[in-house]
Amino acid sequence: MRADRLVAALLLLQSKGRVTAAELAKELEISIATARRDLEALSAAGIPVYPQAGRGGGWSLVGGARTDLSGLSSTEAQALFLLVGPAAVVSDEAKTALRKLVQALPRTFRADAEAAATATMIDATRWGERARPRPAIVDLLQTAVIQQRKVRFDYTSGSREKSRREVDPWGLVDKDDTWYLIAGTAKGRRTFRVDRIADAEPTAEPFTRPDDFALEEAWRSVVGEVEQRRSRTEASLLIETRFVPILRDHFGLHCQVEDDHDGRSRVRVAAPTPLDIARTLAGWGGAVEVLSPDSVKEHLARIGTELLGRYAPR
Repeated sequence: MRADRLVAALLLLQSKGRVTAAELAKELEISIATARRDLEALSAAGIPVYPQAGRGGGWSLVGGARTDLSGLSSTEAQALFLLVGPAAVVSDEAKTALRKLVQALPRTFRADAEAAATATMIDATRWGERARPRPAIVDLLQTAVIQQRKVRFDYTSGSREKSRREVDPWGLVDKDDTWYLIAGTAKGRRTFRVDRIADAEPTAEPFTRPDDFALEEAWRSVVGEVEQRRSRTEASLLIETRFVPILRDHFGLHCQVEDDHDGRSRVRVAAPTPLDIARTLAGWGGAVEVLSPDSVKEHLARIGTELLGRYAPR
């Protein structure tokens, strides 16, 4: 849990005054790259943490080592609690860490810090959808990532194929309430949907995460590959310009305006297959005119014929 790590990193800086990313990584049992990103996150949030290059360098708090958080200004304390507060709601341990951190602040800062911690919340549930509970297996996988222990589990692929896997868990990603595990395997890096994992068990066998692995970079690569697969079929269409924002809600990134003229826009949309595009556009009726390809037009014609056959007056 990142909130736990940020609090722990700050307290370690308070007690030692200066630490290197390697020292922080060893202390928190994380990778050096993750430790460096956590230190950068503290700095970006307004905490007076700064790096010192060269021999004997590292990361330090302005003002040197302290045994409490009195080195933070009121604004800096608020910045810290705005950062970690929303993340703490999903974990009892993070809530406890946050309470301890509040008590470490000067008394005059505590009220504002507590207010900052509860000033923001994250509701990841889309309108009209049920909240997805956090999978219980996430905690097991997080522990394996932190302790760098191999994990075995049963996995069901998108094509319903089942297999038993043993992987090196490198990192976890929560995207739109769906969790993904990025892991090393005998065939290289792979991404697994956590809700397709069953009967997971950690092993006592350690692994070493690649030195050049960065979770954010790996995930950007995964997102790029998925979005490319999601846009294998393109279609050109005409629509009233005022409806373009609504069309973008349907197609997201894969909706590009190519031309605007007399209140009409020529738009290029994309999806995995011609049928996917046709199904999305079918509800628009005559408000959309598909220019190409013919495969999308054919699917729309078939859908229209099916609807007419079922619902036309008899």
